[in-house]
Amino acid sequence: MGHREDMLDVIRRAYAARGDGDVKGLVAAFHPEGSFNLIGDKGALHLTGNVQGHQPLLAAFGQFIEHFTFEKREILTEVVEGNCAAIRSRLDIRYRPSGKVFSTEVLDLFKFQDGKIVELVEYADTALIKAVVS
Repeated sequence: MGHREDMLDVIRRAYAARGDGDVKGLVAAFHPEGSFNLIGDKGALHLTGNVQGHQPLLAAFGQFIEHFTFEKREILTEVVEGNCAAIRSRLDIRYRPSGKVFSTEVLDLFKFQDGKIVELVEYADTALIKAVVS
């Protein structure tokens, strides 16, 4: 897969599934060997780190969805080159246990294989997330 609009369509469908709380729809966008890596200090925030494969992705994304509702996503930047894409977004997120809403920006780096996401590396403000959940 190398077509810009095809890759962006997969990303947009994955983002829509995440926004709808549809963990199965989200994981369906991933290659069977796909991975997700939230960059950050695992000692500061246990949600950081890498998971690979559909079952671990279902568990990890299920935990994220259980705790964090994406109320709004505004895509600020889309860059596609070859089989990779970089998406910068502004998010309004609700931390479900407390009901607290906060805004932040994230950077998602995607790599594609066979029309699916084979790698997603996400850079988020983990210090902000830790402060919200504390």
